[in-house]
Amino acid sequence: MVNIVLADDHVMVRSGIKAALERKRKDIQVVAEVSNGKELLELPESLKVDIFLVDISMPLLNGIEATKKLKKIRKEAKVIILSMYDDRISVERAIRAGANGFVIKVSTIDEVLNAIDDVCKDKFFLCSSISNYVFEGFLNKASGKKSAHVLTAKEKEILQLVAEGYSSRKIADEFGLSLNTVHVHRNNIMHKLKLHKQADLIRYAIKEGIAHI
Repeated sequence: MVNIVLADDHVMVRSGIKAALERKRKDIQVVAEVSNGKELLELPESLKVDIFLVDISMPLLNGIEATKKLKKIRKEAKVIILSMYDDRISVERAIRAGANGFVIKVSTIDEVLNAIDDVCKDKFFLCSSISNYVFEGFLNKASGKKSAHVLTAKEKEILQLVAEGYSSRKIADEFGLSLNTVHVHRNNIMHKLKLHKQADLIRYAIKEGIAHI
């Protein structure tokens, strides 16, 4: 059996994917469902999982950041990112995070199954609607000069919540931080990005694929 975990904040999407997968293939079973990145990371390590199907746009912790953290917890984790977006930035960030595949949600269930089969065989999978040059362009770009203004993983998490409309108090409660620490993180983010308004932060988060509003 191929054990699958579904991570998506929409119950109907999870139900639809689960039903389609298990109807088409008797050797596939969904062993767990979660609605955000934090829940994904809280799954017991004893749970046997072959493939994680992870939505790129989830609350609290998006699929990209969740994938990065998951790869540290489970070294052999195989992740296929599911996305409404096929833009270059989203694909590049997924690859950098360690994702093994990228499938847009308008793909057929057969293409999702192809992704599962390929990733189970240690292959990388990009759905057919994403041109090969996306991956080639990423490799060329990755070998070039890095940006001087790189946010830390924690800063990206906080930026996502800011873009999603969370107050500093709610962010502090979510991460178990002091309000002052959250303010320090926000100030550092603004300083690194040379941005001074919340609207600019939100636009940056959307442009970089950190948050999808």
